[in-house]
Order: sequence, then C-alpha cells, then structure tokens
Amino acid sequence: MHVAELETFVVANRPGEFGGEYFIFVKLTTNTGIVGYGEHYGATFGPDVVPAMISDIAERHLIGNDPFEIERFWHRCLGSGFSHRPDISLMGCVSALEMACWDIIGKEVGKPAYQLLGGRVHDALRSYTYLYPEPGDSKDVYSDPTTAAERAAFEVSRGFTAVKFDPAGPYSVFDGHQPSLERLDLSERMVAAVREAVGTKADILFGTHGQFTASGALRLARRLEKYDPLWFEEPVPPDNPAEMAKVASQTTIPIATGERLTTKAEFARLLDVKAASILQMNLGRVGGLLEAKKIGALAEANGAQLAPHLYCGPIVGAANVQLATCSPNFLILESIRDWSGIHADLLVTPMQFEDGHVIPPTAPGLGVELNEEFARANPYRGDGLHLTMDPNPVTPRTDQF
Repeated sequence: MHVAELETFVVANRPGEFGGEYFIFVKLTTNTGIVGYGEHYGATFGPDVVPAMISDIAERHLIGNDPFEIERFWHRCLGSGFSHRPDISLMGCVSALEMACWDIIGKEVGKPAYQLLGGRVHDALRSYTYLYPEPGDSKDVYSDPTTAAERAAFEVSRGFTAVKFDPAGPYSVFDGHQPSLERLDLSERMVAAVREAVGTKADILFGTHGQFTASGALRLARRLEKYDPLWFEEPVPPDNPAEMAKVASQTTIPIATGERLTTKAEFARLLDVKAASILQMNLGRVGGLLEAKKIGALAEANGAQLAPHLYCGPIVGAANVQLATCSPNFLILESIRDWSGIHADLLVTPMQFEDGHVIPPTAPGLGVELNEEFARANPYRGDGLHLTMDPNPVTPRTDQF
C-alpha cells in the first residue's frame, strides 16, 4: 500500500462562529482506496500559499510511500532543505499529512489511532470552552464581569467543569508589554465575578496570548492567586522559556503554554527550565500525533500534564481526542463550545459530547470523517490569515474597553 493522491480543502468559517477565519483540511487516498483526513493549524501564510506548501511536501516525501512509515516521513521533512530545526510553517503542513496517515493506518488495521499509540486510558475526556460572545449580548463578555459570570454559569449548567476567558486586553506583534492599572483591575473583577458565579463547580482558566513581560505577568498573577485559577496561560511570548520560567517560579498559579510551539525540541526546552507544568500542544502544528505522544512522554517524566489546544476545525479536534485518550497525564481538552454548529457540519458524524466530556470514538483511525460535500460547498474566497494580531504596540491610550 502507498499514498497515491492528495486533495486539500480551504473551508470558510461562518460569521459568528469560532475557530478562525477558515479551516484547511487534507485528504490522502491510497492505491487501495483508503482515505485519511488531516488538518493544518493556520499560521503565517495565506490560504492560497498553505495548500501549495502541503502539496510540495507531499509530492517530495509522501506520495508513492507507505503511510505506515511515519518516522521516515517525519524526519525527511524535518531535514528537508538542510533545515533540521523546529519550523512552525513546515510542521503545520507535516502535522496535517501525518494525522491523515494515522487515519489511514487505523482504518487499514481496524483500530482507533489511540489503540495504536498505547491504548485507551480514559473513557471520557474532561473538556472546557472559552466564554464566547453570543448574538444579542448587550455588553462584551470579554470586558463585562456580569456578562462573563452569566455565561460561565450557563456553560457549567450544561456540564462544563472549566471555563476559559481572556480579559487581559489586546495582544500585539510587539508584545510583551506591561498591563495597565485599568486592565489589572478589570482582570481581577472578571475573575472574581466568575468565581462567585461558579463556586467550586468549575475551574477558571485565565487566558492570555503571550501579552506581557515577566514582571507584568507577575503583577497580574498576584491579583489572581486568591481566586485559585487552574492555570495562567502563555503569560509571556512563547519564544523565551527562561522568561516564562520566571513567572512560573514566582506564582502559585500553574503555567500553561504550547499552542505556538512545535516539535519535541521546543517542548523539551520548556520543561528543562520548568517554565510550565501544563502543555497545550496543537495537533495541527506540533508535528502530528506521534510527535505529540513523544512530548507527552517527556511531560510525564517531568511531572507535567497535557491540555491539547484547539482553535481550528474538528479534524484537529479529533486528533486531540486520540492523543488525550491514550495519555496517562491528560488533564483537560479544549472544546469550542459543545462541538455543535459548523464543527458538527464539517463532520459526517459529529463528536460525541456528553455532560462536559468528549466520549472517545471507537471507529478506526481518527474516528471521524470530513463532510466533503459541505467542505466543497463552502470554500474560503478571501486572502486573510487564519488568525491576526494587532500590528501596533499596545499602550494605555490604545487599550480601551
């Protein structure tokens, strides 16, 4: 058996739904007719460039080759062009193709991918969701404590035992910056309101996006500690683990990070300096399922836990589920709400979600199938990036809420 064909899909997200501007999926077909799906977690380049990059890598290293030979494919890609180092753009493409190979492998042997990566550990996967704005909101859920508290209580009422939100302000390509006094005050009031609303029924996950200097992050952490958040996410930019370690060593709140990191090499450096105890790899960027499993083993040896990140589509979500199911140090899984809306429409059969938990599928491979009819009917026609940041520095003058 060998990989014979590749097809890519760039699918528009619907207005008012979440997970990015669009989704990039891949479809591999073997010479024996087995189909595998994967997903790229978009980053630096536009929707016309990324499929071309994926196609180039597939033509050079995968088409005509055995999809079972994951290590051979992965290392040929890593060293291609005399690079041999973590490269987020390369690894986004590799991740999509690698998870599609695991989908094929599982279907060929009739087993879920998690059974081939160590076997099922968890029968249900605890999940969390961001507090997202809803149509008809009179105030901003990201800056109004009452609205945030009401939304958190609603999510808890439908089974979630953890909610995440980020009231820490805009984030910029020029970060990290110091939080303003107003933003420090708002963040504390937001967390206090949510804690009062959910009590001990749910954990609070405080999100940031690498916004602060280490000293700025610590100023904020000291205000939040009394409310006992489960984590303080990516408090400083991800390129300097030593700075993040300063925050980790001086706060009682666990540090979570990893959505912008790729390969075991970057996560090993994070663990070496004790910068985080909760790792949030994204399966559409980190290098694929096998690479994530290796990172999970590094984390286990260092007393760290896994909380797979999701801000893209449900194929990455399905890969996250496979990893979480077979990882003894799994903590919690990111969901985008309850996997409904476009995240259900993109799949032939939606994820099984019950009382705040994802139930691991028993179908082979990734356990889900891309709804190709829906994907073809909803192409993305724009030229934007999957996610964007403010191109200007954040100052007290520009940080208005």
